[in-house]
Amino acid sequence: MSPLHLFSVFHLNLGYSSIEEDDRLTVITKCYWPLLRLAKELQIPIGIEATGNTLERVASLDACWVQELRELMKKGLCELVGSGYSQVIGPLVPAGVNAANLRLGNQTYEKVLHEHPTLALVNEQAYSAGMVQHYLTAGYQAIMMEWDNPHRNHQEWDPEWRYFPQYACGLDGETIPLVWCKSIAFQQFQRYAHGELSLDDYIGYLSKHVSTKTRMFPLYANDAEIFDFRPNRYATEAACQEESEWSRIAHLFEKLRDDSRFALILPSQVLDSLHLPEAGHRLQLETVQQPTPVKKQGKYNIVRWAVTGRADSYINALCWKAYDVLKWHHGATDEDWQELCYLWSSDFRTHITEKRWQAYQTRLHQFLKTLGVEKESRPPRVSQHEATSVVQSSRITHSYDHERKRVTIENDQLSLTLNCRRGLAIETLCFKDVSSDPLIMTLPHGYYDDISKGADFYSGHLVLETPGQHKITDLEILDPSIEMTLDGTAMLIGGRISTPLGPIHKVITVGCREVKISYELDWKELPLGSLRLGHVTLNPSAFDRTNVFFETNNGGSQPERFFVTDRMIDHGRPVSFLVSASEALGMTEGSVEIGDQHKSISIHVDQENGYLVGLMSFMPVGKSYFCRLSLSGAECDDTSLNGSRNSFPRFYEVKLSAKKVVQPVLDSHTLVPALEPA
Repeated sequence: MSPLHLFSVFHLNLGYSSIEEDDRLTVITKCYWPLLRLAKELQIPIGIEATGNTLERVASLDACWVQELRELMKKGLCELVGSGYSQVIGPLVPAGVNAANLRLGNQTYEKVLHEHPTLALVNEQAYSAGMVQHYLTAGYQAIMMEWDNPHRNHQEWDPEWRYFPQYACGLDGETIPLVWCKSIAFQQFQRYAHGELSLDDYIGYLSKHVSTKTRMFPLYANDAEIFDFRPNRYATEAACQEESEWSRIAHLFEKLRDDSRFALILPSQVLDSLHLPEAGHRLQLETVQQPTPVKKQGKYNIVRWAVTGRADSYINALCWKAYDVLKWHHGATDEDWQELCYLWSSDFRTHITEKRWQAYQTRLHQFLKTLGVEKESRPPRVSQHEATSVVQSSRITHSYDHERKRVTIENDQLSLTLNCRRGLAIETLCFKDVSSDPLIMTLPHGYYDDISKGADFYSGHLVLETPGQHKITDLEILDPSIEMTLDGTAMLIGGRISTPLGPIHKVITVGCREVKISYELDWKELPLGSLRLGHVTLNPSAFDRTNVFFETNNGGSQPERFFVTDRMIDHGRPVSFLVSASEALGMTEGSVEIGDQHKSISIHVDQENGYLVGLMSFMPVGKSYFCRLSLSGAECDDTSLNGSRNSFPRFYEVKLSAKKVVQPVLDSHTLVPALEPA
């Protein structure tokens, strides 16, 4: 029997959402010092992961702790594991922010600890294939990522692989060595430390992983601030025990150190096993069902940092405004980028305390003011008097069927029919140079001979669902205003829809090769719930079912392509009554492409005004299929406050266009083929 090689990484984060600034020195005393004593007194190897921002704060509050960590690192008892300057959720921020976060994190590690880590823990284990290149560019030699969720969607993987290092595949053939951590394992460790499991029961759990083969197993890879301290993040937090939890942890490590069935190693030593037969497989961690895997159970998914929280949609839109300034500003300094990374930190998007929330908003708005960015901006509404006589001389024409209440707008490149009985929902949208069939449409009741799909599936509409309340939608009858822009290049079809929360002002702009849908919510507040809009329902007859794909950027510099291949996909599926969505596309360049080997449609959003993430759905229905992209501006989960939100984007804009594919469709997660405009 070979010993089970155990390694641990304790995550240090003084920016933890529920820790007040006044408590930070207490956290260092109660949580960070016991961790170093554990390594020093027991002479056991421990990984310590911290953001650059946390190390700066610790250094300013307790320089002796930093000095002690340096000494233990020199002795090989502690190993620094990196993450970046801030705990940024990589698949939800632009590539430029991810690159800056890792680069500035390395600068801070060098400054504070005189060392550049070679192993990184993926922040919150929120992963995308597009992140691989960022880690390689930043000089990392390996990453740590959770096994449980990627394996759940890759049942073809040999379960033995979880005990060995593998390779994570990027988008352009690059790979990076991969060290596994396990959510179930760190949750078992926490239960032992909190007194919910006995020492014998916990060691019994670990012994199940002992084998005749040499195996590596992640003992722990999570927060250090939850032992002998309670951040009061959850009502279900275990009360502190009379016995010190760090004493229980020390007792455990003593037992493991002296038990011949186990061997304690540093996290990076796992990589010494890359040559073994069970190691070194090239793996794609992402799937169409879960493009951005995250640690722990399904309720803990990428949506929690995107469009939930106190006002995630609102502050994410403001961070996008700042980013749009910095990426074009050649005089932007490292301090500017560092501030943006700080403001995009995950901790401001979950269980942030009221005091810290107020301080955060002040800091965010001050930064925007420094950059010369207005806090809020919205385009002017369409007004009927702007219509001009250019309508008669334009190649854009329109007709109105009063009986069916349908408006049809047509030019040389496209034809659009809108349903005025249903709030200007898209009846059909045809891009003539791409396909003679509509690519986007409403699938009417009866389209599918399947009772589970016995409904109208609209396109271009808005739906707000609030727990225990009737839906609020824009699918109401209206009399549209139809106007031409002053320059004669586009036609605008607008209307006002009354709702219990206030009116929705909706405008459809038809240009030469593009259709734009604008929503302005004249609402004072947004109830707790799910706000989804800009739905794009594919015409199943227009796309080859065997080659349907979607692609988008999830934090990387290149888009990630996912082939559906008839698999069930439902990113917007509720996880529970509390958690309204299970997955999302980061859309970190503001767009999603959906298509097949001949054509694709592009859905582009204005993230700096109305921040949105994408929810894909695909379902085989007999010999046909259902495929739709929904855009989410709000969801609910355990981070959402009860009651309504006053701070939320009130203007959203979705642009639709189409392209022909002029090269063969490539394999999943390769570079995008060349496209030509319709």
